[in-house]
Amino acid sequence: MNEILSLTTPLTNKDITKLKVGDKVLINGVIYTARDAAHKRIVEAINSGEKLPFNLDGQIIYYAGPSPAKPGAIIGSCGPTTSSRMDAYTPILLKHGLKGMIGKGKRSEEVRAS
Repeated sequence: MNEILSLTTPLTNKDITKLKVGDKVLINGVIYTARDAAHKRIVEAINSGEKLPFNLDGQIIYYAGPSPAKPGAIIGSCGPTTSSRMDAYTPILLKHGLKGMIGKGKRSEEVRAS
């Protein structure tokens, strides 16, 4: 498929059910960044009934790993980090409305089934 699908967050079930592995997508809107420590805090907040800093419904989380800023720069670059590090937390986030994740590497069977 050479067509690029355009999606805008927050995503709906209709948005994600039309996606297939290998599709090219253009994502517009807000994408949150978080790694394993942030995922742990989010899940702890869910489990204790705390209000989250953002609504998970329809959102995408980019598993981003920062790099130090170069001299004179305000921030460094950000690249994808290993997705499997978030596998312990992903099913509960999906259950609470998360619709997408951007990262690298394989996912566990539990996450794929979620």
